[in-house]
Amino acid sequence: MIPIMDNHMHLQLKGENVRAAERFRKAGGTHLIISHMPYEEFPITAERNFKKTFERTLRIVEMVRKETELMAFATVGPYPVELLPLAEKVGLEEGKKIMKRGMDLAAEYVKGGKAVAIGEIGRPHFPVSAEIWDASNDILLYAMSVARDIGCPVVLHTESATPEVWKDLANMADKAGLARDKVIKHYSPPAVLPEENQGLFPSVLSSRKNIREALSKGTRFFMETDYIDEPSRPNIVMPPDTVPKRTMGLILNGEMTEEQAWTIHKENFETVYGIELEL
Repeated sequence: MIPIMDNHMHLQLKGENVRAAERFRKAGGTHLIISHMPYEEFPITAERNFKKTFERTLRIVEMVRKETELMAFATVGPYPVELLPLAEKVGLEEGKKIMKRGMDLAAEYVKGGKAVAIGEIGRPHFPVSAEIWDASNDILLYAMSVARDIGCPVVLHTESATPEVWKDLANMADKAGLARDKVIKHYSPPAVLPEENQGLFPSVLSSRKNIREALSKGTRFFMETDYIDEPSRPNIVMPPDTVPKRTMGLILNGEMTEEQAWTIHKENFETVYGIELEL
């Protein structure tokens, strides 16, 4: 059996949920990481709200494990854009404190074995004020320090990954004392070469073009769909069966070997997340 993992997918109770995971499985998927996302029914207005919203993600992961033959993992953490409404409601300084406490709570879930990384966290992907930008970077640096202390990866949501952004994030990891290969850049372009990604770990959005380019440079990357499971926008960002279909198609076409698939979908996970992937 060839292991096939989607490194970054979202599921919602109001969406396809387990049915989306089953679409992934039927296409040949074996493992997936379900990343925490904001849920509109749980607005973050205080520290206590994070527990309820993280538990929602963990509940969904447990449903997938029980109702499918998939091995599902969770990442949890304060979504970076949540700082904006928090700052409006309680002020920027208090909002920063609440976001940092959310990082601490996410770390407890990782230490307890309920999540494999802190994420997706980071900074807004759209223009914001200098104050919000600086606060977001302060929160991110704090999160990297927390991850360093417990020995887990962070999964980053940021602006588009230009060379300057890769360097900035790598320098931040160095400042926090977090190994660069424990920093996973979600929604990454095929920046597989060390001089492109500065030692961070790319999770590549799995279009044909992206994966073909990534393979031309090596196997040090994850594949992801960033499926959002939003009923009003079906199959956005990419359909949940994309990664297994893309992987199997490339193998059948002779563009990816089974050994390469094994590295991308299993060995990379074990190296970055520090968890043995059972088959």
